[in-house]
Amino acid sequence: MSTPAAAHSGPIALVGSGEYLPQMEDVDRELLAQVGGASANAVVLPTASGLEQPGSPRRWAEMGVRHFTRLGTRVNAVNILTREDAFDPRWRSLLESADLIYFSGGSPRHVVDTLVDTPAWELIRARHSAGAVLAGCSAGAMAFGRLTLQPRALWGSNGKPRTEIWYPALGVLPGIIALPHFDRWIARMSNATLKDLAASLPPDVALVGVDEDTALVSLDGYATWRVMGRQTVSLIDPERGPVRYTAGASLDLSGSVAPI
Repeated sequence: MSTPAAAHSGPIALVGSGEYLPQMEDVDRELLAQVGGASANAVVLPTASGLEQPGSPRRWAEMGVRHFTRLGTRVNAVNILTREDAFDPRWRSLLESADLIYFSGGSPRHVVDTLVDTPAWELIRARHSAGAVLAGCSAGAMAFGRLTLQPRALWGSNGKPRTEIWYPALGVLPGIIALPHFDRWIARMSNATLKDLAASLPPDVALVGVDEDTALVSLDGYATWRVMGRQTVSLIDPERGPVRYTAGASLDLSGSVAPI
């Protein structure tokens, strides 16, 4: 399994939904500004959609290229869709020169299974540790924690939520687990269930819900986190349940992201 994030890693964004859409342009402009703006090199990875219909990864890659081109920066698609792709040396030069690395949505487990302990992932981690932005939307955000889950596996055959569904993720943020689309999750899950879900985690791991069209962003090596976008971010406490933070609010999660 990959090692924890370095103390001086670059900016990171956990996005609830809306990758490559106009509602997230302000977030992406802010991220690009941290790494040179128009002079930055962006790469988009449709890895999480690798198990979907054949045209889906191409669609996400094309959306990402159009989006960042519209924002005025250089961008390329890195089409790592299978574990074999993650060993392909043709991606090396693009990853080595990347200033912003963006994972779109799909299956968090496929991201983990595809990338863990591969040359591509080691290059991505090295670039992020050197200051490059790492962004993940939906499944991309879910894959960055110490643990993650497959959302569809959360519900048992009786329709009731399950909590014994965690599995190892990529470990960029060993003390944070992101639940994207959280406004949808919370509409379906009771407060008691969310508390149980948080309580099923190790005590040094924070469970964070990120609403759609919203991002939780750190620009300073994970010391502080800022809510950006049109909705809220929720820190899910095992005792109190979700505690919401609106756009512009800052969260101190330093105690939850120390390397393990």
